[in-house]
Amino acid sequence: MKLLSRAPADKYVVWAVLALGAVGVVAVYSAVSFLAETKAGGDTERFLLRHVGRLALALGMVGLFSLVDYRQLARKARIGVVAALALLLAVLVVGDASGGASRWVFGFQPSDLARVALLLHVAFLLAKKQGYIGDFKRAFVPLCLWTGAVVGLIGLEDLSTAAVVLVSVMLMCFVGRVRVLHLSGVVALGVVAAYLLLLASPERAERLEAYVGVKLFPHTDAEAVFSSQDEGYQARQARIAFAMGGLTGVGPGKSIQRDFLPAPYNDFIFAIIAEEYGILGALALLAVFVLLLFRGFLRIARHAPDPLGLLLGTGLVTMLALYGFIHAGVAAGLLPVTGLPMPFVSYGGTSMVANGVMVGILLNISRQATGPGAP
Repeated sequence: MKLLSRAPADKYVVWAVLALGAVGVVAVYSAVSFLAETKAGGDTERFLLRHVGRLALALGMVGLFSLVDYRQLARKARIGVVAALALLLAVLVVGDASGGASRWVFGFQPSDLARVALLLHVAFLLAKKQGYIGDFKRAFVPLCLWTGAVVGLIGLEDLSTAAVVLVSVMLMCFVGRVRVLHLSGVVALGVVAAYLLLLASPERAERLEAYVGVKLFPHTDAEAVFSSQDEGYQARQARIAFAMGGLTGVGPGKSIQRDFLPAPYNDFIFAIIAEEYGILGALALLAVFVLLLFRGFLRIARHAPDPLGLLLGTGLVTMLALYGFIHAGVAAGLLPVTGLPMPFVSYGGTSMVANGVMVGILLNISRQATGPGAP
């Protein structure tokens, strides 16, 4: 990899990531107590140190990839996509189940490699094909095939991650001047595919029905959908956490709902933050993601030195922000339960490292930014 030494990276993005990481360490330490009691004899520090180690690795990826020229990464991204496709296929055959879904293979979550590699490769193809971007056969079909293969395989294992990846790619394509008619066709196909995946998985369908409060599918169990101890349990406990937190919260480390929420250190970490620090603390955390979104769109992508940087910056910051906002929406009961972690805050492994790589690439683009408004 070619290392690049240019201007300093965007300091606001750096501070945003450090703030998210610091909040995550404190929140995970509080939320992980029940897990420690059941799996480690009360050794909370064991899980805290594991989380800190993964966060340190992610921050290391931020620093490393901020020095690697994003153009070099984009040129080689197809190798990463092919490798990710192979691993996603392996998950279907020998994947390890976690949380009711098979997402892991060999202790690794291939969807995290796939989402980063796909953004790089799609940005590369979009920039390369700008001269004939409106051509259906030469431009749109290759983009559609690569995206469809990755998103389709991810969707078989994790529909919510597939949806976030697809939305991020679609926004990149829109910025890259792909015809709206072509993108509309992708949206229609995505809706049909999502419906078929819901039909194929009663668990997914029941989760959606529990959210809307209406039975929509013939293959689901009505008792599971409407039971307070089944599909609606997580969302209900998260709302209780918000209610108990009120405006200013019950105080650090004083959460009660961490003993009732499944995976409070990961899927519902935002609910624990809202309980302990209140609505004001939760909004302050979301403001960090707004800052990240603002800097990513209006400073880094806008002042990127070339179309590749513009497109890649758009896709990266979109994906990071979507993960954060969707996680918060789920915890607040505004969206159906998805299982998406909050970047740099939730307890995580490969997802934490993947987010570090994405931020590092974003910072590398910022180091090469041009124009009077450049960071």
